[in-house]
Amino acid sequence: MPSFVMPAPRTDGDPRPPAAVTATGLRKSYGGKTVLDGIDLHIPAGSVFALLGPNGAGKTTTVQILSTLVAADGGTARVAGHDVAGSPAGVRAAIGVTGQFAALDNLLTAEENLLLMADLLRLGRREGRARTRELLERFDIADVAQQRAAAFSGGMRRRLDLAMTLVGDPRVIFLDEPTTGLDPRSRRTMWETVRALVAGGTTVFLTTQYLEEADQLADRIAVLDGGRIVAEGTADELKARIPGSHVRLRFTDPAEHARASAALPGAARDDEGLALRVAGDGGIDALRTLLDRLDAAGIRTADLSVHTPDLDDVFLALTGGRTAATATATPPDAEETLR
Repeated sequence: MPSFVMPAPRTDGDPRPPAAVTATGLRKSYGGKTVLDGIDLHIPAGSVFALLGPNGAGKTTTVQILSTLVAADGGTARVAGHDVAGSPAGVRAAIGVTGQFAALDNLLTAEENLLLMADLLRLGRREGRARTRELLERFDIADVAQQRAAAFSGGMRRRLDLAMTLVGDPRVIFLDEPTTGLDPRSRRTMWETVRALVAGGTTVFLTTQYLEEADQLADRIAVLDGGRIVAEGTADELKARIPGSHVRLRFTDPAEHARASAALPGAARDDEGLALRVAGDGGIDALRTLLDRLDAAGIRTADLSVHTPDLDDVFLALTGGRTAATATATPPDAEETLR
């Protein structure tokens, strides 16, 4: 069974929790083109970390370096307590990797694929068979265990691929765009599987272009662009960095809409929808201020809704898409700002 080496106790006063994955100054170039330009990572054990970025940003290269498939040009990295460059065998024994495309043998059955992986990991015959039975049940593919992988749907192939990754009971799993090509139901099934893994103490390093996926799963998110990490934090922290939060007021009476517009002269008007858009953070204090102003003017709204930026807005704003992200936004001076 693969071993897992916990990091040594801290002696440097670092208040952060022990990390399953760390990187300092990680660099990689191909043919004179810099792919990674000195990135730093600290991923706590038992968490989900999502790395976002456009195509070619270096997400897959990061996974390849941390999983010992590619050597870095500079910097250091440790995974599961092992130095990536100095102890690649230790890293490989402690991790599982699932790429964008399922690495299955289509001529073998689901059970045979899992048994083959157990043999490659040098598990004993009895242990390998027990682990195979467990994973077939766990991933709800026991009833098709004797079917060839070639006959599986996309979602079933991804489940079997992840099951193969878990044969060695890894403590750190790299999922490189694991739900690419899956339908929404299969994607959500994969999310449930990831949550269950993390609940059991596994650390998951996820790369994805599905922003909802990162929002749903990740404890922390880093945005990679131009070979550098341009932002990192929780989903809420990243969203808070992007302007565009506002309150939408809707009216049923055109006269009330006109009176509200006069009371809030900086608000953006939607005359056809009888609505006003008032910039603000949507917090309790800002909402109370807005409602007090409307009450003071004797104005009644049909409904009120709070809108905040999502990860799509974060992605566009931080990865060279600022123009696209703001082209349709209302200019700042056209909105009332609540303070």
